[in-house]
Amino acid sequence: MDKAKALPSYLLQRYQGWKATGYAENQSWYRRLASEGQHPRAMVISCCDSRVHVTSIFGADQGEFFIHRNIANLVPPYQPDGNQHGTSAAIEYAVTALKVAHVIVLGHSSCGGVAGCAAMCRGEAPELEKKDSFVGRWMDILRPTFDSVSSIKDKREQERQLEKLAVVTSLENLMTFPWLKEAVDKDELSLHGLWTDIGEGGLEHYLPELGAFEPV
Repeated sequence: MDKAKALPSYLLQRYQGWKATGYAENQSWYRRLASEGQHPRAMVISCCDSRVHVTSIFGADQGEFFIHRNIANLVPPYQPDGNQHGTSAAIEYAVTALKVAHVIVLGHSSCGGVAGCAAMCRGEAPELEKKDSFVGRWMDILRPTFDSVSSIKDKREQERQLEKLAVVTSLENLMTFPWLKEAVDKDELSLHGLWTDIGEGGLEHYLPELGAFEPV
């Protein structure tokens, strides 16, 4: 591979600053993490969106969360078909190897992936309909739920509700993984659905008994 380049200077400067302060001040903690391995209490499945920073939201330190990020924080249904499944592999490792106690799905406002799904469902994104669109085919996971919000005339509100349905869809799909369902049924694992408003800093959690999200 001859196309890779050295880091840009601004990233090098940031690393050097962290090594001299953040790392130096917590060197023993980092060495303990390295020697004893990771023991996170929770797995977080969140969006790739650069504005979503789950460790900041919860004030988490290194080693607390096992984090997997993908477009629109989606979980596909259990499908052991021999293909490569990055999200499913991360879930398997978290649940069966790390034995996390919680799996959290974190959705957010102004999600570009969800907006793309809504546009595709409205017939406004032909580029996402193409077979070679990785984003489009990934958003097919959420596509069946669009009917639930299709009657909402305001596009922004429609997409906001679809963002929350993305979280619920992922929670439902998590339960199709047999070893995860077994852990939930034995009360060894709990599932949580969250949605955060980026601009307002708000956080809502999904309450199954209400079938809705409520502020925490």
